[in-house]
Amino acid sequence: MSKKIYEMITNQIIKKLEEGTVPWKKPFKNGVAINWKTQNPYRGINTMLLEGGEYATFKQIKESGGKVKKGEKSQIVVFWKWLEVEDEETEKEKKIPFLRYYRVFEINTQVEGLESKRDTESYNHNPIEEAEKIKREYVNAPSFSFISGAAYYKPFEDKVNVPPIKDFEDVNKYYSTLFHELIHSTGHKERLSREGITGTIKFGSENYSKEELIAELGASMLCGVTGIENTTIDNSASYIQSWLRALKNDKTLIIRASQQAQKASDYIQGLTFKY
Repeated sequence: MSKKIYEMITNQIIKKLEEGTVPWKKPFKNGVAINWKTQNPYRGINTMLLEGGEYATFKQIKESGGKVKKGEKSQIVVFWKWLEVEDEETEKEKKIPFLRYYRVFEINTQVEGLESKRDTESYNHNPIEEAEKIKREYVNAPSFSFISGAAYYKPFEDKVNVPPIKDFEDVNKYYSTLFHELIHSTGHKERLSREGITGTIKFGSENYSKEELIAELGASMLCGVTGIENTTIDNSASYIQSWLRALKNDKTLIIRASQQAQKASDYIQGLTFKY
């Protein structure tokens, strides 16, 4: 039964990719990186550079009566600025993008004398038993934490973190996020030993992108097994599309990655098949 569901999920995702998809969004509400003064979320690559929290510049902190704790190091926020220059061929003015940055501190952990301005949202959900069972019966599972602001798997700690269920407006997306990180954890050297987890990986590299494809396909498969794929398939297809762009839109990668995703999904469920 699982293999049939896996095939259905893979086909649905390919169909969504061919139809075109909307930009992927983080499905959890609390803890994402925001500007302390404006309460606006950071965008673009800054969402990758900053952990969840509220950030302010040294000047903003000082003007607001706060103080950076001794020994704390700033973090970088980048932005594009348009410069007017003269085109050497046409001698006309043209605008070119110029990458700039400024430094910030997280006010809750690195600063004294400032209070959070964030209004957190919380949602009450009943756990989905079939999805909880997937996590509960994962043999040789990694350790877990549930801290707001980020979802990740850390191979060197063999640890999965997802924001708590109350941070998700849609309970199904909580489980989709959890499953994504669980699939990553199967790549650990003591489990399926996938290169995308055991190797030296850089963000945006081909191996990194392929591992993300495997994780999202595997998460979609687990959602299918628990009966919640219909609420997450658009989000998954959008996320997968972003990595396919990094891999030159080679949709055949979906087929190749799906086999690895099947192995990972089966491993979590304690199933054994010949591939």
